[in-house]
Amino acid sequence: MDVTQTRQLPGGALAVTTLGLGCAQLGGLYDPMTESDALALVDAAWDLGIRYFDTAPYYGFTLSEHRLGAALRARPRDAYVISTKVGRLMRPDPGVRPGECGWAAPLPFRPHYDYTYDAILRSHEDSLQRLGMDRVDILYVHDIGRVTHGALHAHYWQQLTEGGGFKALMRLRDEGAIKAFGLGVNEWEVVADALDVCALDCVLLAGRYTLLEQASLAPLMDRCARAGTAIVIGGPFNSGILAGTNKFNYEDAPADVVARVRAIDAVCREFGVPLQAAALQFPVAHPAVVSCIPGAQNIDQLRRNAQWSAQPLPAALWAALRDAGLLDPAAPVPAA
Repeated sequence: MDVTQTRQLPGGALAVTTLGLGCAQLGGLYDPMTESDALALVDAAWDLGIRYFDTAPYYGFTLSEHRLGAALRARPRDAYVISTKVGRLMRPDPGVRPGECGWAAPLPFRPHYDYTYDAILRSHEDSLQRLGMDRVDILYVHDIGRVTHGALHAHYWQQLTEGGGFKALMRLRDEGAIKAFGLGVNEWEVVADALDVCALDCVLLAGRYTLLEQASLAPLMDRCARAGTAIVIGGPFNSGILAGTNKFNYEDAPADVVARVRAIDAVCREFGVPLQAAALQFPVAHPAVVSCIPGAQNIDQLRRNAQWSAQPLPAALWAALRDAGLLDPAAPVPAA
């Protein structure tokens, strides 16, 4: 795919590049990143033609937003799209230590879940101040769902629905403060629940529609295509297992997942295709998908992602994966 090509969100309010940059690494996910390296990474993404950047208050406990804003502020504001997230308020806490929640060197703020009307508005305003910008384009409700919250899910879901969280997002969009809103989650089931109560413009779905797993295809992906809800694919490598690490869903991968990945990789090797190229290009073939936003630890990794995204892949690869039972027969695949 052409990584500089843009796709419009339904309604035409925004267009995003098919390859974006997930900015968790700017917050020091697992490994520290210096300020200068963070700025250089965003500059390199810009030079590659990437014009969609996703961040969140949670990334580095506000560090990612600070760095992304510093990297982009000098550029023409209408030349790029930026998304951030709501659902956690960041409160000062001198007790924050390196390594908390996977952040190598987090800033001294601790996240507190809050999806209410007032909290959504406050989170949006706080993000603008950290970014040093007068607007963001997309707001995602971050990390809500039964797996995330367990017994507290009903409580937080009530905040978002009856407590006015969705109403706050609609207000921000109606007033022109944002152009789109949706959910940014690792659980596809909660997106389906949200679509029952609110018309979402877009969804950032991390790790649940990938070359490794397509359980969300019929119940969610196809539904979003029909409903006019755009999908942004996060975590296309399933936390790294599709990129050569042993991590799946942020933990060590179980044996059955490792075996499936090895089988997928073996088919890719038969066609001389890097597993990473197939992983980046597969989800973007779905008609609901407008962008794929892998992260990058450094400039070399970023450039490899761009190369893999643009590498021509043979149509026979997808047929072989289907024949081997490694790909949902109904899943759309990239054109040769």
